[in-house]
Amino acid sequence: MSQPAMREILSEAQRRTAEHPFAVLVWVDEAGYPMHRPGPFEVEEDGIRLRISDEPLPPDGAPVAVILSRIRPRPQGGYEGRRYWTFHGSAHRRADGVAVRPHRVSGWREDERPFLALCEGAVPQAQRYFAFLSRIHGRPIRPRLPLAGLLLRATRAPFLTATVIPVLLGAAVAFYEGSFSLPWLVLTLAAAALVHLGLNVCNDIFDALSGADAVNPSPTPFSGGSRVIQYGLLGIREMALLCAALYGGGALLGLLMVIFRAGVPLLVLGASGLLLSIAYTAPPLRLAYRGLGELAVALGFGPLMTIGAYTVQTGRIGWSPLIASVPVALLIALVLYVNEVPDRAGDAAAGKRTLAVRLSGRWRARIYGIGVAAAYLFVGIAVILRWMPPWAVAVGVTLPMAVSVGRSLARFAEQPYALIPAMATQIRLHLYAGLLLAASYLVSRWLGPGGS
Repeated sequence: MSQPAMREILSEAQRRTAEHPFAVLVWVDEAGYPMHRPGPFEVEEDGIRLRISDEPLPPDGAPVAVILSRIRPRPQGGYEGRRYWTFHGSAHRRADGVAVRPHRVSGWREDERPFLALCEGAVPQAQRYFAFLSRIHGRPIRPRLPLAGLLLRATRAPFLTATVIPVLLGAAVAFYEGSFSLPWLVLTLAAAALVHLGLNVCNDIFDALSGADAVNPSPTPFSGGSRVIQYGLLGIREMALLCAALYGGGALLGLLMVIFRAGVPLLVLGASGLLLSIAYTAPPLRLAYRGLGELAVALGFGPLMTIGAYTVQTGRIGWSPLIASVPVALLIALVLYVNEVPDRAGDAAAGKRTLAVRLSGRWRARIYGIGVAAAYLFVGIAVILRWMPPWAVAVGVTLPMAVSVGRSLARFAEQPYALIPAMATQIRLHLYAGLLLAASYLVSRWLGPGGS
């Protein structure tokens, strides 16, 4: 880079960091350890001078980097306008500090590349670093997390609201009809949660094997998988053992309920749900890869779980839990759909033809609107026909959340990280609507259909 161009960049960096005129000097010492020293800096005619005089400091002529950063806190919390510059050059020791004459500059601007994308882009470099350490030490070296945090991430446990809602709803319908057992509800929640967590791990395994997660350029906290395989936290074999343990635990609890409570009807429902969860990404069906993921999720986290929970409570299968499950089935399918939108590029590259991949831009928001409208209209019609208690219309208070998600899809479909708030809102929409629907059955049991 020419000296005039470098001086222009240095001057801009100095202006941008005027409120925080400190830099970080980085180098590698003789033993190979990374070192860093923060301190005040000044821009000179041919480089940067850091006013740091006490040891340790890099030797004269050593390759170094100087990092300047700018960050602006937001009144409501968090930060914006983040930016940094890294100037690469050689160190020149002076009595009052260290001068650096840069020959190359790199950096990052948040308005050009979101922070999450910056972090994800550093993963290949981190992988090379751990591979280098492994060669030096002659054994595998990989990043670590505390066991609880690792399991939480690997299983994506925060998504268990998708299981809690249909199970509670099925139990609420049974309570409305005069049947309820708290111990059996707790056991049902435990069994369903284990199968759900097994599904999440299974999904990660087969998405890793297909390459869908590895080529995803923009994973978010709600999409792109847990990333534990891609980050080297767990291997395929370890994930497979975890998956088997979770599925096995869920199946064992399910068999206990079949034997001692609900019999063959629950066996059919439970086996269907287990097989459906495996078929979601596993060969040969790979439903999510054929654009059938939303249908599979709607069935599994809608009728199957709701009717299953109802059956555990009552010992029979009925139409009432099926009707109650339709709105939550639609809303949980839309959770998956919204989460698929940021993953389109990676999914398409891996041959994962999800619904979001198959649809053109104008139809992505329209399909969401159709699904949301169907959920709310179904509740209204079911109340009119007396298939649901009148209190179920309370679900309508969540409609503004749906409108917000639809607008975000229309506006930010091509900006994965801008969709993160919409993905979080859709999860809350399913949670709140499901809780209100379950509560409507409880209130109707306690107060009567009309509240008298």
